Amino acid sequence: MEEIQSDIKRLVAYGLRTGLVPKEDEIYTFNRLLELFGLEGPAENGKHVMTGFGQPTTESERRVAESRQATFGSGQADAEELEEILNNICDYAFERGLIPDNSVVYRDLFDTKVMNLLLPRPSQVISEFYRLYETVSPEAATDYYYKFSGDSDYIRRYRIKKDRKWIVPTKYGDLDITINLSKPEKDPRAIAAAKRAGQSGYPQCQLCWENEGYAGRIDHPARQNHRIIPVTVGGDRWGFQYSPYVYYNEHCIVFNSRHVPMKIDRSTFCRLFDFVKLFPHYFVGSNADLPIVGGSILSHDHFQGGHYEFAMAKAPVERSLVIKDFEDVAAGVVRWPMSVIRLSGRDTDRIVELAVRILDRWRDHTDEAAFIYARTEGEPHNTITPIARKRGTEFELDLVLRNNITTQEHPLGVFHPHAGLHHIKKENIGLIEVMGLAVLPARLKDELARLKEAILAGENLRADEELEKHADWAEKFLKAYEKVDASNIDEIIEKEVGLVFMEVLEDAGVYKRTPEGQAAFDRFLRML
Repeated sequence: MEEIQSDIKRLVAYGLRTGLVPKEDEIYTFNRLLELFGLEGPAENGKHVMTGFGQPTTESERRVAESRQATFGSGQADAEELEEILNNICDYAFERGLIPDNSVVYRDLFDTKVMNLLLPRPSQVISEFYRLYETVSPEAATDYYYKFSGDSDYIRRYRIKKDRKWIVPTKYGDLDITINLSKPEKDPRAIAAAKRAGQSGYPQCQLCWENEGYAGRIDHPARQNHRIIPVTVGGDRWGFQYSPYVYYNEHCIVFNSRHVPMKIDRSTFCRLFDFVKLFPHYFVGSNADLPIVGGSILSHDHFQGGHYEFAMAKAPVERSLVIKDFEDVAAGVVRWPMSVIRLSGRDTDRIVELAVRILDRWRDHTDEAAFIYARTEGEPHNTITPIARKRGTEFELDLVLRNNITTQEHPLGVFHPHAGLHHIKKENIGLIEVMGLAVLPARLKDELARLKEAILAGENLRADEELEKHADWAEKFLKAYEKVDASNIDEIIEKEVGLVFMEVLEDAGVYKRTPEGQAAFDRFLRML
């Protein structure tokens, strides 16, 4: 009993330290947590007391706190301590029957409920966000909101740090590689329980506004600690939030307040620029609106953005274009493995007009010699992935040409990672990958570690069921190195994974980086 009361006190102290709990709400928050656990309160010599929230209460606790501070800094130290507190609390809750199963699904549902008891209501978060926006700067507002999203445990920072990340130089620039380890694997018992419980239609999807404050269920994450900032783009009410899995710095999601499907059209370009004007330190882009090349939730219109410069944004324009009637808009082809047209200028209305012309022409473009078909049997194949940003006094819009046609040889898509690359990346290539960040499956963590061991031991990769799919790749890249040993094997494997991702992007490009491919690209550009 003393342990749980100590953890509750530590949690309130965490809330005070991070600013989630104002000093005036200290006792109130403590009592709400006692109620959740069915506790009456701490007692000392027969009297209920409230002491020690702000500081460690024992010499041992003080030493632990100082060690965390020295090792991680205040933010990381807080995240480390929060993980420990929530683990202890969930252990206690399971022992007392407050959660039915000790799997990660049920623990996440419970600890999110716990964290909500420390948090202000949505209206208070919105008010503080816009106070900072108006009186300080847009960047101050997003800094506050991003910190809040981590402190509230909506972004589980102690899980995000487990993701593996590295950078690989290529002929197109430095590509970002990440193996996503922050999404917990669902327990088979929880999956079975979700099937027995049946499907619920509320919220309609994980992007709907109705997630704010939702308790969650076995097949839908708890969101009591979720707060959404309303923004107006294109004259409509949209929501602004951060991704709980933050693949890059301040990875945000901007979504329509209505559950309507993704669609790329004039309004998309206008909304992208409206958002960039609100937050000029952020880029924002949209996944395409067709399956395969969409790479996202197509049932709910939304964008992704953030405070980060991807390799594609750094890539230069390799040949400029002058488009009739739009001489005032700078245009050009970007030196990138995918097919990208960059538009820039100070007048966003003019950029939008040209973007609409390019989109309309591309929707209807067929070039059989390049195996580009606008439609087959009435099904559309051509669309665009757009990305907007502000650079100095000018605005930029990158238009990435996409096509989702499939064949018997390439059933997952002709302009999709081909079968020889599926051992590393088989999933759809969405907005984040398009810009130069590989989001690789969690399975690769163990597979690459096992591959490293097998290579160093000189094992037959084809005799190992797990490694056999990597054999052709490993045998090919090992020939390029005079020496492969424990001193350089990690660097080699990371580099070669990055080069595979470069090939993935080349496969996804509709116009290949060959003389024939660029000639076909020029045929389309002349139509503009």
